[in-house]
Amino acid sequence: MKSRNIHYSDDGAISVVETEVGDPGPGEVQVRGGACGICAWDIATCKLGKKIRLFAPPGHEGIGYVHKTGPGVAGLREGDRVFSGGFQNYANHPAIHVHKLPDSPLPDEHWLVEPVACVVTGMDTARLRAGDRVALVGCGFMGLLFAQLLARSPLARLLALDIETSRLELARGFGIADTRALPAAPADAAALLRELKGDEGFDVVIDTTGTQGGLDTAAALVATGGQINLFGWLKGDRANFDPSLWHLNGCTIVNSSPSARVRDPLPAAMRLISTGLVKLAPLVSHIVSMDDYAGLMKKILAGDKTYIKGVVRTAPQTV
Repeated sequence: MKSRNIHYSDDGAISVVETEVGDPGPGEVQVRGGACGICAWDIATCKLGKKIRLFAPPGHEGIGYVHKTGPGVAGLREGDRVFSGGFQNYANHPAIHVHKLPDSPLPDEHWLVEPVACVVTGMDTARLRAGDRVALVGCGFMGLLFAQLLARSPLARLLALDIETSRLELARGFGIADTRALPAAPADAAALLRELKGDEGFDVVIDTTGTQGGLDTAAALVATGGQINLFGWLKGDRANFDPSLWHLNGCTIVNSSPSARVRDPLPAAMRLISTGLVKLAPLVSHIVSMDDYAGLMKKILAGDKTYIKGVVRTAPQTV
């Protein structure tokens, strides 16, 4: 069977390639594509090419349908909608890595389980307490997933920061009343952060940006003895920090990447989506075919301000 997939070249260019896929083997499931989210890792790979330390795999936020099951597979059957895979039309996966989704009227592009699972781990590692003061740095796609959960938490103070006012409007729509746009001028931004921190600061600061500026903002806001939750991935070789500030402030730095998970976050992520506690529809800004993915990536890299989250439809073409 022929299957199409995305390929990233050393210069970051996107092409569509064709491969041959055989029948699933023992303990495997063949998944037919439906949709796959575009991760910030994909964007960084296309921007930096071989300069990035680790290339993104060809999609890892895939939603598809069981096409065939191999010998010995139980609990999955043809037609089940599942979370597994990437951009490919057809692929064989170990059944233990294929997760059946709850019955739901939501379209495939609004069932992006993997990024929601990452946010579940971020919330778990933040160890939030009732009455905490929390600052959310960055209201991109992942930050706005956090916003939906933080707005439902019993916090004494919740602040969201971003450089784009349109993203802050979405955060307010999810229930965060206190949102601030960071000024472009460094001196003005520093003055605003001093004002926002006040005499006490924030018990937990969640940095979703994956940038040096986001890390610096978190350090400027965290309370004495507070926690900086590093959720965003700084994809370069180095990041800078003021060791005296961190030492004298006594803050704890928590890495909340998927590898830091304290439980399997996928079941919780699926429950959050199926119950509507996390809504993806307001955040999926672009939906394209596999053939149009390269064009969309050019717009993203050019700084398209309307972009929040892109999804590639991966269903096989019909003749």
